Amino acid sequence: MAADSRDMPPVRLLPDAELARLALAAPLFQRAVRLARWAAPQVRIDAAAELVPEELARGVAELGLGDEAEGDAETADAWAFAVDTGLVEVDLADDADPSSQAGQGGTAVPGKALEMLNRGGPRDVLELWRTGLDAVLAESAAPDLPELYGDLDGEGAPPEPAWDPEEEAEFLDGALANLYLLSALEAFEATSNGDGPAARPVPLPVLAASMVVPDDMEVPTDAVLEEVSEAMMRLDDHFRLLAPTGVVDYHPVDERLISDEPEGPETVEELPKELGEEEVSRYGMVRLTPLGVLGVRDRLADAGVRAPALGDLAGQDAAVLLDALVGYPEAAANAEGEQWLAARPPVDAARELLAAARGRDQGAPARRLVCQQTLSRLGVEAEPALREVLDDRELGGLARVWLVERAADDVPSPDEEMVFWLTIDTIAAQLDVDDDPELLRDLVTDLVARHDGFFDAAWRVDHPATAEVLEAMGRLHPDRKTAKEARKAAFKARSTGR
Repeated sequence: MAADSRDMPPVRLLPDAELARLALAAPLFQRAVRLARWAAPQVRIDAAAELVPEELARGVAELGLGDEAEGDAETADAWAFAVDTGLVEVDLADDADPSSQAGQGGTAVPGKALEMLNRGGPRDVLELWRTGLDAVLAESAAPDLPELYGDLDGEGAPPEPAWDPEEEAEFLDGALANLYLLSALEAFEATSNGDGPAARPVPLPVLAASMVVPDDMEVPTDAVLEEVSEAMMRLDDHFRLLAPTGVVDYHPVDERLISDEPEGPETVEELPKELGEEEVSRYGMVRLTPLGVLGVRDRLADAGVRAPALGDLAGQDAAVLLDALVGYPEAAANAEGEQWLAARPPVDAARELLAAARGRDQGAPARRLVCQQTLSRLGVEAEPALREVLDDRELGGLARVWLVERAADDVPSPDEEMVFWLTIDTIAAQLDVDDDPELLRDLVTDLVARHDGFFDAAWRVDHPATAEVLEAMGRLHPDRKTAKEARKAAFKARSTGR
């Protein structure tokens, strides 16, 4: 499955029982189950395992879709879902040819999956839904005959194929991965809508642009904008087909915008610079549902993409936890840390975290930073563990900060060496995990302003990252003279092997 990154941010999944309820309520699954029960004792099918016209008419009536313009198509889609998931089982004649519908057809009866659905648990329901989802995704990427060959040339020569199913499948998977990424980044900030954390709907032009516009392109060219328009319409087709599975909530592109005489802009480049919420929605809005988060996460995992979920680390040791939290967004790191702490007595959790935070390797400062952030969620019950490391060069500084923040008694003041070691360690961690240059610039400026002769002392600090930190301070400090002092201090640190 296509994805821009081999690692995804963590997501919050609903309990299996809630997800199974959502799956059973998805229109396509719900209709497929009804048709599977309706198929008893048996119904007639053609050589492609589709309902013959008379049975299709009966199926439409069974689903109450007789007055719907797309009633036949929606019934056929639900029947295909039932066949693909095993909710119905087909028995075709020996001479049946599914590829051409030649030969005799056969019959279909309720399948074993329907029996399992009646007596199985939530995970069984979700496995069935996932099987159906994969089939719908494959169908969405498969072309109709006109799409495959384009317009016939009228001279008898077969035209070149105009549709690449593998390319279209990769495009759709990439769009779902991008939508998953956006949902994961927002999920811990979003409020619950009753069905789980709900990310805001994404305008279809924004999702299309994420598929087409290069990351380093500040102003898209007309040619790129035209590609975005084409991608929008491809996504519109796909999401209309996927919405009944329950994977996405989709508000389609307004038909009037894509008619022969549209009322609005025909392409993305013609969009007004500012649009109101109602106007934006006319160009399509899509949101990955809680059920969709599960489905796409499973597909990402099958493709070898790391896609963690909240709670995955609760049973892991502190070293695994800290290494993972370094790359988590703040809200997700807090939520994961809370679950990890909840499974352990406070003093034991603190000891384990502190032990895992030690080290002089390149990743150690960032581990200590997330250790400090996780420890901040513990109360005074953990105090004995923090006092045990007061004399530890690597941990004594953060332990003192923790104790002072809780107004603990008799906290010894750190010596100057410890203060500067903690300062270097903190900046090294921020350089590793923070890509906000303005935040780092403010941090560096404030530190230098509060310490007279900062660089005279800083270059002597016995920390593996001393020279790297001082070089970064030289790049970040807005005052040219101070920046020069930082670079000179970095040179001294390197000269002494620090």
